[in-house]
Amino acid sequence: VQLQASGGGLVQAGGSLRLSCAASGRTFRTVTMAWFRQAAGKERQFVAASRRNGGSTFYADSVKGRFTLSRNNAENTVYLQLNSLKPEDAAVYYCAATSTDIISSLRLEGAYAYWGQGTLVTVSS
Repeated sequence: VQLQASGGGLVQAGGSLRLSCAASGRTFRTVTMAWFRQAAGKERQFVAASRRNGGSTFYADSVKGRFTLSRNNAENTVYLQLNSLKPEDAAVYYCAATSTDIISSLRLEGAYAYWGQGTLVTVSS
């Protein structure tokens, strides 16, 4: 699976962005898609995931209610809508894919075999 993330940029606190991740190389609906982020000097952390084959979507507590993950299986694309952005949301955002559906592992970056190149989100206060 090849992943191409885009949509990052500079936004003021309280603003919105929409990130996109285009996938190719495998039947899209058969993979779980996720977003992670990594702030400067910090470890990569889970943001959200959409389970394969129409499974559930779930979020990190820090973004729940503000971010929305959606996927368009016809277009092989997953989106992350970022609303009410805070300075602490600033990071490089990565999309990732995995064929696993073990729920307990899907918040862990080690479960994901495929990664996009990252897109930078900067939030000014």
